Amino acid sequence: METPSGTQSARPSARRVHRIGFVGLGIMGGPMARNLREAGLELSVYTRTREKAERFAAEHGARAAATPAEAAQGADAFITMVPDAPQVEEVLFGDAGAAAALPEGALVVDMSTISPTSSRAIGERLAPGDFVEAPVSGSKPKAEDGTLTIFGAGERAAFERALPLFEVVGERIVHVGPLGHGQMAKLLTNTMGAVNAAVLAEAVRTAKATGLDEDAFLEVAAGSAGASGMLNLKGRPMFEERFEPALFKLEHMLKDIRHTLDEARALGIELRLPSLAESLYARAAESGHAEEDFAAVYRALD
Repeated sequence: METPSGTQSARPSARRVHRIGFVGLGIMGGPMARNLREAGLELSVYTRTREKAERFAAEHGARAAATPAEAAQGADAFITMVPDAPQVEEVLFGDAGAAAALPEGALVVDMSTISPTSSRAIGERLAPGDFVEAPVSGSKPKAEDGTLTIFGAGERAAFERALPLFEVVGERIVHVGPLGHGQMAKLLTNTMGAVNAAVLAEAVRTAKATGLDEDAFLEVAAGSAGASGMLNLKGRPMFEERFEPALFKLEHMLKDIRHTLDEARALGIELRLPSLAESLYARAAESGHAEEDFAAVYRALD
């Protein structure tokens, strides 16, 4: 099911779409939009902070839109990269929303991470075959160099229409299945990462209390059964208690865990470890660390 993709050394151009409306210029959305513009696409950008959109437009030769509807005018495809379903719905269907302004047959691509239930509901409000969900996985550097993992879902024909855009921003591009399946796969993998980060926080806290040498512990752990990408990414920041939001905010990780738990409950499944992780992330958020990197789950152990 995996679809071969291009590389950033020879960034591909979109074959079927050229004019793009793009909403969301945050930690991930900003680099993604830049890569689309550098691939030669016409870009109209919108974000809640008008100055950010204008600055991006000036730096990258794009057009800053005053509303989502303005960003959608004349677009072949409209991409959303926002925090959660309420924001996606507001951008598409709210006052000055994009859906009513899009040309007939324009493709809507939601690259946010939202609940599968919400994604299917959004798809039902749009024309059949014109909506693709495509949450992404990867750090800010992967967004910058166009090597994200993309969890595509929706009708195969719509996915194929969006594929040239995905090839610009992603490296591992997979059509997971019908609407909802891409979001479910993304939520499950994020929740796995959240649980991993929580147990890593407990290990680091215990190692520090024991007086273990930081460098020695990280070196031997990297060659052990406990080795993981999370250890490589977050082990040292946890030791040094550095939680600037360079990768993924704690409040967003907490949101994803809660979506996963909700979807599992609807299936009659109890997820025990994610439930424990949810309590730790919630405690850290309530203690004032919601805006920090999700590695600040470490603070829940204070």
